[in-house]
Amino acid sequence: MKLLDGKTALITGAARGIGKAIAMKFAQEGANVAFTDLNYDEFMKETEQELNALNIKAKGYASNAASFEDSEKLVQDVIGDFERIDILVNNAGITRDNLLMRMQEKDWDMVLTVNLKSVFNLTKAVQKPMMKQRFGTIINMSSVVGVSGNAGQSNYSASKAGMIGFTKSIAQELGSRNIRCNAIAPGFIETEMTHKLKEDVRDAWIKTIPLRRSGKPDDVANVATFLASDLSSYVSGQVINVCGGMDT
Repeated sequence: MKLLDGKTALITGAARGIGKAIAMKFAQEGANVAFTDLNYDEFMKETEQELNALNIKAKGYASNAASFEDSEKLVQDVIGDFERIDILVNNAGITRDNLLMRMQEKDWDMVLTVNLKSVFNLTKAVQKPMMKQRFGTIINMSSVVGVSGNAGQSNYSASKAGMIGFTKSIAQELGSRNIRCNAIAPGFIETEMTHKLKEDVRDAWIKTIPLRRSGKPDDVANVATFLASDLSSYVSGQVINVCGGMDT
């Protein structure tokens, strides 16, 4: 039996990158997958096709996780299409890096809205159906910079640190209804975003990692699968770093 047989997952920002890796891993473990991105484009279509080829039900939705109204409608639509939501992965996020002295107010506001308010929006939207079915697991995608901070990323670090506090609070609020909430804090993961960095910058990052390598999206997806499955049925309110020992 697969780890997620019969469960339905909703994953935000999953047309590519870490979100897509999580969606694919969940599908391989038997979960039906609803996923979002801002636009229904070629990336979403391709991901949708790849997921459905794994003999589960999958559907992509164009939705803005930073919008409270969009998030409410999304959850209603997913329940209409899939009947239930067992797993929520709050993965949508952006960066607007700069030193504080050069950071514009709009860059602060945008990162906090997309990265942190989206977690409030989707968690609030799924809590009623999860409470009604007396089951659910919520996984919030934080970051090691939310744990330890990073120069030039005060907005991103603040959003990811806020996510950790939110995770621990929701675990306490909803635990009595058999709803778990945990966070994952990835480190230097090979994605489209990190590929844009200069080679010397990438090499400098890797030298700070005890395992002396960058992580892969599947490294994060494997931990997400553990947290989504019954293997972690007594794990809630925790932050699991997936960073190769960087934050040690």
